[in-house]
Amino acid sequence: MIAKSTKISEIVEKHPDIVEILINDYGFHCFGCFASHFETFEQGALVHGYTPKEITAMLKKLNQLLKKGSL
Repeated sequence: MIAKSTKISEIVEKHPDIVEILINDYGFHCFGCFASHFETFEQGALVHGYTPKEITAMLKKLNQLLKKGSL
């Protein structure tokens, strides 16, 4: 599961298939950035203009996909 506090680099390591969804569906391009090693999902999303409500919705969708094994 991905939480707001999950480091971006950890997401890439554990769930590499999710990167394509984040890029294509949300324009979330933080994965090659040096900050991805210490920045959380929430911090990255906030920096890129997402609201807390949007972040919660993103995480819900992503975690549903992971739970279903769709990735």
